[in-house]
Amino acid sequence: MSSETSTPYTPASTSTTVAGNETVSLADEIKKYDTAKLIEYLRGQGLGLSETAIKILEEEEITGRTFFKITKEELERHGMKLGPATALVDFAKDCKEKKLKAFSSYKSLKEVLKKYGIGSDGTDTIPLFSLQTHEIKDSNKHFEHCVENILFRMKHYGSLVLDSLESMRNEYVSTILHTALHIAGDDTGKEFSMRPEYEIIGDECCGRVDYAIKEAENLLCVTEDKVQRSILEGFAQNIKQLESSYETNKKKRKRVDDDDFDYLYGIVTSARDWHFLLYSPGEISQASEVPVTIEFNKKALNKESEEYQTLRNGVKKVLSVVVGLLKDRACAEDDSPSKKKARIEEYRSKKK
Repeated sequence: MSSETSTPYTPASTSTTVAGNETVSLADEIKKYDTAKLIEYLRGQGLGLSETAIKILEEEEITGRTFFKITKEELERHGMKLGPATALVDFAKDCKEKKLKAFSSYKSLKEVLKKYGIGSDGTDTIPLFSLQTHEIKDSNKHFEHCVENILFRMKHYGSLVLDSLESMRNEYVSTILHTALHIAGDDTGKEFSMRPEYEIIGDECCGRVDYAIKEAENLLCVTEDKVQRSILEGFAQNIKQLESSYETNKKKRKRVDDDDFDYLYGIVTSARDWHFLLYSPGEISQASEVPVTIEFNKKALNKESEEYQTLRNGVKKVLSVVVGLLKDRACAEDDSPSKKKARIEEYRSKKK
């Protein structure tokens, strides 16, 4: 099990380098990439690049910035065939012309939900789905370590309140997500990884998600950390992140037929309150109209107190959900699109 970091982790930053609500060209985002990140991105764009073509980019140390300066003739001179050379140069041109919105520019949940036929500026009208949870035993070593880790931080941070710093909230969120990965990995035998501040580029928007959880090369779940007063913005941004994550997975799958059905899970959290989303093309659902809650009360440092037991119960409940979602999505990875569709239709039908 691993936790990979593709870019430096800056807890206080959750957005791309777009000022305000401005758009940015796709080229501007790609220019930030080093050679390895550029190759990773190009592999997922359905350009049909052979390993020979990839190796030329690698050997010539082509970065995101130099990618937009190379010509077809230069690529051919270094041994690349006409087909991939043309594809790369044409793709670079398209990237310069394509404008994307930053995830952070989505402030109105009502505008985002309109795409799904939901006419509301709140979460109460988002359809429900049935959670697949995993039982967390009190004796689970990862659960015990998680609780101790939280208490270790709480001793100096104090209780978590409405306006607690994002960096403080991130430490609790990260601790819980790491624990969920360990438990899910032990139970499934699969290798999960988590990438903080992970950049995702979709067809119409882009930016960094606070946490992206992957199994192999596929995104399974993306998490948006928001202070409680901005939770509706968190919903709006997480939905756009899920759309872009789906598009990223779709390009990597390279299916020969037209059936690209897939689904992902989203998490919107303030560390205290946890909301869970289920996304599939054209549909968005939530697990509940009320969040799963963890009370980070400094009185929990006393292990004989009611607050300590409340903390344990809250952490256990959140872990049971996150682990359940990861297990469900990872175990469905090898299913056909039709089986995936039947699976989530069942989850949604149970709540109708």
